[in-house]
Amino acid sequence: MFLISTRNFPPDVGGIQNLMEGLSNALLNHGPVKVFADSFENSENYDLNSKLDIQRISGFKIFKKYRKANLVKEFIKDNDIRAVFFDHWKSLENIELSTLDRTKSFCLIHSKEINHPIESSLNKRMISALNKANFIIANSDFTKNLATKLGYKNKNIKVINPGCNYPIQVNEEGKKFAENIFTDAFPKLITVSRLDGRKSHKNVLMTIKNLLPKFPKLKYVSIGDGDEKSNLEKLSKELGLIDQVRFIYKSTEQEKIGLLEKSDIFIMPSVIYKKSVEGFGITFIEAASYGKPSIAGKFGGEADAVLEGKTGYLCDGNDLNNLYETLLKILDNDNYKKLGANALEFSKNFSWNKIIKKYIELI
Repeated sequence: MFLISTRNFPPDVGGIQNLMEGLSNALLNHGPVKVFADSFENSENYDLNSKLDIQRISGFKIFKKYRKANLVKEFIKDNDIRAVFFDHWKSLENIELSTLDRTKSFCLIHSKEINHPIESSLNKRMISALNKANFIIANSDFTKNLATKLGYKNKNIKVINPGCNYPIQVNEEGKKFAENIFTDAFPKLITVSRLDGRKSHKNVLMTIKNLLPKFPKLKYVSIGDGDEKSNLEKLSKELGLIDQVRFIYKSTEQEKIGLLEKSDIFIMPSVIYKKSVEGFGITFIEAASYGKPSIAGKFGGEADAVLEGKTGYLCDGNDLNNLYETLLKILDNDNYKKLGANALEFSKNFSWNKIIKKYIELI
């Protein structure tokens, strides 16, 4: 049996949530899986439709982490566990070594959650927690190197890129939804991410404004919600992009993949924002699984997910000229089609059937 302890899990949305869901489901092919996860809105409906044995923990955040840790410790003591997986060092922090010695333990790291100044309280807690696990799994070479720079010196850190839960077939409802939004637009650009400063939506909007003289039928769709929502709505109006830009704050799975399938280019030129940096970017692989090339940022671990000049381009999301020139380059002579075909082949390397074998080998 395998055990998952996670703060991030569907129906909550996000890259880590998708990663932990994919990892949990992939482990099912190798044995039963027990998941201890935080409770979210609509958790009950999700759990009823899942093949996983999921136990939700609710309540105030400060008490919830101790309740979950106690449940994990008791479950390890009472069951024969092949391996336990933690999504975050804080999920591991309150588990004693004496408990972890009963099994193999993995802690996943992603970048933002470990990016605390050296010798700070959070940095010391992070290193202390990570030192308990048998294996630390970094989502990219960038994240592995970041952990080392921040003082984590153990040699038990491995790079395993996240697996991809896609492609799944788009039904007629999803296709129709996408057709109604994109109509006869070209180019059709899409972003799937939270609306926060790191994702550089603001600069994408300003670049779209500059591209309109060359591409008057351009359409940009952004799927996701977040703190920048009102600022981006305001900017879109100020730039006169009401007809060219569509924000979708909540979507069904079929609506999302329908739009991905119908789009031409996935664009998310992430930047470093405060302590937040892109550790990998599973959405680039999700787009690639539908044959879409990507424009990504160059500051984090995106180079593991987007191969420069082969499946897309890396650029400086802070630089409007660089972003503009990169979009022109990907559109020139239908370059996006060749890159998209390469991206589709590249995405097959991230099948969970392949990725999970790397974990099983370590166990």
